[in-house]
Amino acid sequence: MPAAADTGSPDPWVYSWGQNASGELGNGSTVELHTPGPVQGLARQDVKQLEAGGNGATGPFAVALLKNGTLKSWGDNTYGQLGDGTVKARSFPATVTGLNAVKSLAVGCNHALALKDGRVWAWGRNDSGQLGDGTTSTKDTGSGKPVAVQGLDKVKAIAAGCNFSMALRQDGTVWAWGSNDNGQLGIGGTVNRNTPQQVPGLDGVVALAPGAFHAAVLTAGHTVKTWGDNSVGQLGNDSSITVDSSAPVDAKHLEGVEKLFSGAYSDFALLSDGSVKGWGRNTESQLGDGTQVNRTTPVLIDSLTHVRDIAAGQFHTVALREDQSVVAWGYNSAGQLGDGTTTTANKPVTALPAGSGVNHLTAGRNANNTFAY
Repeated sequence: MPAAADTGSPDPWVYSWGQNASGELGNGSTVELHTPGPVQGLARQDVKQLEAGGNGATGPFAVALLKNGTLKSWGDNTYGQLGDGTVKARSFPATVTGLNAVKSLAVGCNHALALKDGRVWAWGRNDSGQLGDGTTSTKDTGSGKPVAVQGLDKVKAIAAGCNFSMALRQDGTVWAWGSNDNGQLGIGGTVNRNTPQQVPGLDGVVALAPGAFHAAVLTAGHTVKTWGDNSVGQLGNDSSITVDSSAPVDAKHLEGVEKLFSGAYSDFALLSDGSVKGWGRNTESQLGDGTQVNRTTPVLIDSLTHVRDIAAGQFHTVALREDQSVVAWGYNSAGQLGDGTTTTANKPVTALPAGSGVNHLTAGRNANNTFAY
């Protein structure tokens, strides 16, 4: 299989780079990669969506939704997160059994969700009820094959935090289930729920963007609501006291938001004028503002222009520009920035050149790897 191209004629494969101890890069090995390389046998033209999970060095995996409605998964499988009925890891993509005609997918730290015919299916770790099937069991920690999430229909979008799940219904209401230690379900209190609960006081929501232990949503009015963990300012509500919120609050100083992206502990908003604002954890320079200062309110990222897509992992961030170049910044211990080094960068460095053929990005949920497709 050819290596990633650096010319005007890109190869056709999905690219991956960064940590790879469980085979989560999907290239048939467990060797970390410091520059983009191909996922085994997975062509960009066949992939509709790709999402990656993991929690630091534990449980990293990835799931791809193909345009034919089937799923492929690879990486760690300790909690059955590959959905193949086993707990055996694998370093190359293979089909998730029992699911077809899937419309979209979402991946948490150790679990995954699929949307089909307006209903949600889930598999993987379930110790906090994040599968939404009314239990916290199957094996001792998860389910190896997809199970139906209880009591939800007419769902149009799904998303997953580290150990909780979210759904957006056609009526613009938001539902959440799983861990609630930081109030990340948005329902008040901190009691876990193993079936979907409606987030009160929210309607007109158009997009979901959960972080590891907090949630963010985009409204029809192009504003942002957040809730959950606020230990490093990831709620963006301009609070001098970084306390959690178990109910939605307004992210401040944000207007004209077109797209919303959340990493594990930081958030990014792409504005209608093409500029980007970021907030939350920044001790690894993952906001890209040239500092290592956490931000409790959104700040303009001067170095980011002409951005089409953003993905944020545990402590790093990547962006796709209009010219199809991919740049990255932040923590780089496993080569997750893709620039051939393991040096942390507080400004964007180039992972893929202009004309790469890439149209979408994904970074491991609370993990240290990156995918471009």
